This record gives sequence, structure tokens and C-alpha cells, in this order.
Amino acid sequence: MESLFDPRQVRRAFSRAAGGYDAAAALQAEVRARLLESLEYLDGRVPATVLDLGSGTGHAAAAMKKRWPKAQVVAIDLALPMLRQARQQAGWWKPFSRVCADARALPLAEGSVDVVFSNLCLQWVEDLPAVFAGMRRVLKPGGLLLCSSFGPETLAELREAFARADAAPHVSPFASIAQFGDALMAAGFRDPVLDRDLFTLTYPDLPALMGELRAIGATNALASRRRSLTGRARFAAAAAAYEPLRDVEGRLPSSWEVVYAQAWAPAPGAPIREGGHEIAAVPLSAIPIRRRQP
Repeated sequence: MESLFDPRQVRRAFSRAAGGYDAAAALQAEVRARLLESLEYLDGRVPATVLDLGSGTGHAAAAMKKRWPKAQVVAIDLALPMLRQARQQAGWWKPFSRVCADARALPLAEGSVDVVFSNLCLQWVEDLPAVFAGMRRVLKPGGLLLCSSFGPETLAELREAFARADAAPHVSPFASIAQFGDALMAAGFRDPVLDRDLFTLTYPDLPALMGELRAIGATNALASRRRSLTGRARFAAAAAAYEPLRDVEGRLPSSWEVVYAQAWAPAPGAPIREGGHEIAAVPLSAIPIRRRQP
């Protein structure tokens, strides 16, 4: 079965966007600030190791290194040019590690991380339970997961406008808040708390919106996308379908739904939920081992 996303296209898009990303990513910065506030749930505990997954240009990693100077902060991103940009945030006064890797295959040891922080990365992942299972694997028992992603109302106007002009998909589907909760439970996380925000950004015209999407790397990465450029006629039809939505100030609205999730890694030996059923699991130290006599 064909994958929903083309990871090579995701990497290419964010690699191209790296240089100008910060200038265009105002919404991403606002969501990051809100997610960073949730670190207060640690109640003063100081983590030894923190993972910024999908770190982009490294602002969250730098903020957490400043918050916890003695912590080992690791920034992971799929796009190497993003990590090169992150070097600017990782000066000698607040250095953090930068690793180019895929969220679907974290190159970290089991039980090695106290906090996993992931801001607006998971919308590019189709198998949420598998990715959350990977996060649970690297988290220490009682470790904290904080993440955000775009929800299904994101770019609803753009999706509808292009649907009237073209049968090919132009906007990715996004997981709902319920799907997030289910995926966290399926991966064995405990006490999940979920929330959502709905932002409305406005643009003078459709080319301005599309230009910003390219600038933040949010291009069409669906495996089923049309591989040729969108023709002038289809683009004009989509722009015409968008026109009736102009607000009183004459600008085009664009909805952005953000889903936030907070959850805790379970205690050692906690059962893993799979298909709605508990599967018993115990740590190796709890299993008696009989040794053969020489």
C-alpha cells in the first residue's frame, strides 16, 4: 500500500525553506511559545536530557537549554539545512546537540530522555501510534511528552478552493484531536491532556498564501500529489473559488487548527495498550533467570 506522505519531498521542502523559514514562521513561533509554557507541568523538576524533535531552526532547543543550562539538549530534524540554521541558536553560551534523523526512527537509547518536545512536526507523519511508541521507548519512566500538530480544520478554505478546480489533492489531511488521544493511548502513554486553538491568518491574495506555505516548507508532500506544476487554468479556478471568502477588509482568510498534547511515559513494566486490550509487560529485572551449573 502506498504511503500517504513522500518523506523525500518533506525533506526537500524544508531544506529549501531553511534560509528564510524564521521570517515567515510567525504562527509556528506563537505555537512554540505556548507549548514551551507547558514545561511548567514538570513542577520544578530539572531534566537531564531533553529532545527537541522536528527542531527546525532550533529556537525551542535554545530556549530549553537556556532554561536548563546543565541539561543535555538534542535537536533532531529531517532536514540538514534546518540544523545548519539551528547552529545560530546554539552559540557557545547555550550549545545543544544537532542530529539529522527521522522522527519515525529515533536514534536514541531506550529510556534515555526526560522530556520529548515536538512543535508542529507530527502533521508530516501518517502513523501516529508508531511514532508515539518510538517516543515512549526513548522516554524514561515518568518522562514528559509535549507536542503540537495541525488539526483537520487547517487550510480548509484552500482545500475547498482547489477541490473545485482540480481532482488531485493539494492539501494534506491532518489528524483530529481524537486521533491524537487514541494514538497516545495505543502507545501506552498515561494521563494525556489535549487542547486545541484555531487561528485565522489573512492574505491579500492566493499567491501570497501559497508563497508563505513554500517559505515555511509546507508544500504538498502527499504521495498522490500531481507531479507536474499546477497549471494556470487550475490555479485561476482555485483563486476564483477563494474570492467570495474575502473579509470586510478585503483579505482572504486561512484557518489553522493547532492540536496540543501532553502525556507521561508510564512506570516500568506498565502494560501497553494495543487494539484496545492491555498486553502485560514486565521489566527484564523482574524475570527470574535460572543459570545452568557448570
